[in-house]
Amino acid sequence: MPKTNKENTVAVKPKQTIVQVAVPTPLRRKFDYLLASEDDHERIQVGIRVLVPFGRTTKIAIVLGLSEHSDVPANKLRPISKILDKQAILPLDIIKLLNWVARYYQHPIGEVFQTAIPVHYRKKEIPFATEEIRYILTQQALDNDWTTLKRAIRQLSLLKQLQTVPKGLTKEQLSQKQEGQWQSALKALIDKKWVKEQVSLKAKPAYSYLYGEEICKHSALILNEEQERAVSALLEKADEYHASLLDGITGSGKTEVYLSFIEYQLQQSRQVLVLVPEIGLTPQLLERFNDRFNVTIQSLHSGLNNTQRMLVWQQVSEGKVRILIGTRSAVFTPMPDLGAILIDEEHDLSFKQQDGIRYSAKDIALVRANNAGVPIILGSATPSMESLFLCQQGKMSHYKLRQRAGKAKPPQVHLLDVRGQYLQHGLSQTLINLMKQHLEKNNQVLLFQNRRGYSPVLLCNKCGWISHCHRCDAKLTYHRQHHRLRCHHCQVEQELPAHCPECAHVELSYLGIGTERVEKTVRELFPEVEIVRIDRDTTQRKGTLESMLERVKDGQQQILIGTQMLAKGHHFPNVTLVAILDIDQGLYSIDFRAPERLAQLITQVSGRAGRAEKKGQVVLQTSHPEDETLNTLLNEGYMGFAQKALAERKELLLPPYAYQALIRAEANKTSDYQKFLDACFQVMNQIKNTLLQGNDSQFLGPVPAPMEKKAGKFRGQLLVQSVQRKNLHRILHGLIQTVETNKMAQRVRWSIDIDPQDLY
Repeated sequence: MPKTNKENTVAVKPKQTIVQVAVPTPLRRKFDYLLASEDDHERIQVGIRVLVPFGRTTKIAIVLGLSEHSDVPANKLRPISKILDKQAILPLDIIKLLNWVARYYQHPIGEVFQTAIPVHYRKKEIPFATEEIRYILTQQALDNDWTTLKRAIRQLSLLKQLQTVPKGLTKEQLSQKQEGQWQSALKALIDKKWVKEQVSLKAKPAYSYLYGEEICKHSALILNEEQERAVSALLEKADEYHASLLDGITGSGKTEVYLSFIEYQLQQSRQVLVLVPEIGLTPQLLERFNDRFNVTIQSLHSGLNNTQRMLVWQQVSEGKVRILIGTRSAVFTPMPDLGAILIDEEHDLSFKQQDGIRYSAKDIALVRANNAGVPIILGSATPSMESLFLCQQGKMSHYKLRQRAGKAKPPQVHLLDVRGQYLQHGLSQTLINLMKQHLEKNNQVLLFQNRRGYSPVLLCNKCGWISHCHRCDAKLTYHRQHHRLRCHHCQVEQELPAHCPECAHVELSYLGIGTERVEKTVRELFPEVEIVRIDRDTTQRKGTLESMLERVKDGQQQILIGTQMLAKGHHFPNVTLVAILDIDQGLYSIDFRAPERLAQLITQVSGRAGRAEKKGQVVLQTSHPEDETLNTLLNEGYMGFAQKALAERKELLLPPYAYQALIRAEANKTSDYQKFLDACFQVMNQIKNTLLQGNDSQFLGPVPAPMEKKAGKFRGQLLVQSVQRKNLHRILHGLIQTVETNKMAQRVRWSIDIDPQDLY
């Protein structure tokens, strides 16, 4: 063999692995890092968490990809400090979904990933729920004579127990056979180096998805003809992506259609994600689902603490949970066997996040279902204009349920003209008489007032002083129960003044009506009747809402008074009279969506009446009985209203016939947000004229926000609209690239709301 000339040999430097990560920072980009050692090549993978140096601190980041190239010079790349996980916490399908969220909502990718994972993953290097400590015998223990411990009975007992399991035991496993103060004995063995701690990944035990032999505990209810048709149509496309709108009037049995569809998915060993708008709807759905199915069902919502959320998240991501019922953030939960997504009350505004990442859980669910190739069902008695528009375009199937399940009949709805009538704190004499009639028949009455507290305005009769919030452009609401004034926007509170702060006059008047005032009046009118008030003030303590609703269902409470919390999804079989006390406050608004919200509210609240065999009646108190929206809704129903609303929006080129984004800015001074939004306007106008040749995009503003001052900050906004979605996003993308380097952006807090659902 010829000799090698070492001087002429060129060492080939191995290519470095570039690790692309999402760092929780306001910057809208990924960051590149190097691996600290060759050993890390085997451990690094997409979807795990790593600890990285960032500026003068360290941050927990998510690995998004591996590459051999970086746009950053090699000498400026820093190595990863530590690999935190042994396996990925996020699967590839969720990573793909979150990348889409960051692009579509024009939001920093690191903050998107931070939002999608449980708090424990954001803050702890070793999440307690995925790793565990086991205790094993050391070689020193095996080499020593155990007879020297014959007086240390507990230490000897521990050694013998650990000897039987070479892989070690956890504290929980040790405690099953140990008695007394064995923990101190374990510590003594560790100090002697006879026992050592070993951190390991939790083993996934063999798991049965079923509690029993059958998926269902009992057979399904007999479906009516409409329900049968809907279920059959849904099952025809139950194994592929297909979007469906289940449009059923209140009480038509949409939930039974859901259950039949879910049963099929469970039979195929699949998981089902069910999204609901409110925590208050979760317990009753859980009860209904648990009553029907033998499988493991969990809920995920903000009512759980961080530890509970972490455990549920992990159980679902490991495939142990077959049905997950959750509010909007549950849409990000990994589900390895995902078979279908259902969205109940799909029209509800709660599916749109109003701060941080202003995402729509409904839209993300549609994208996730499409990516996964699974069906998605959107259900509502009052479908959103966007969903009806998709049905018109043929992108979503439309299934209608127009008859109530069983023998229930739709309630009679009529307007009650209160012009010229004396109102007892919001209640007309006609309504009071109707309440008496229904209560005499041992029925229940629901009074709806979408304003909590006792009175929204405190007024001085002498000088006209009004109780304003010093931090917001809003009035302080009087809460009689706590004898305090409270701002419902920034939550500031203060004592009720004994006299006018301006002129010292002692006679102060309470103007306007809240649920607390309605409750006081009703108790005076009906002293012998059991009354319950359900709003955010009375349901703050955990479990309170559930117990209240249970008493209502049991008939213990005859009169229900509440806000929107009572409008959605609840089944009260003995409620025969529903009254909306002040429908007029929703009639006039600067928001083009206001008529849609009002029509949905009236329809949903009305649906609480006559849901069983008893006949229902709905009364809408108004001073504007001639209003077109009200009369269209009463005479032609919600779908008649929706058709007219869509026609108007098409003519005016409003969503869903156009696409919008709202740029919001807030600052300590009005001039700061004005300068920032003016600069945004100039940048976008330039992009429109140069890149898009002056297309049909429009800019409305800048203008002050409808509530300019809130929580001590001054706020303004700029609305961007385009008939083409891609042009809207090109404008916004160009704006972000310019604004992020602008010094003006440092003096304001700004955000972009894609597809805004309100203008506040």
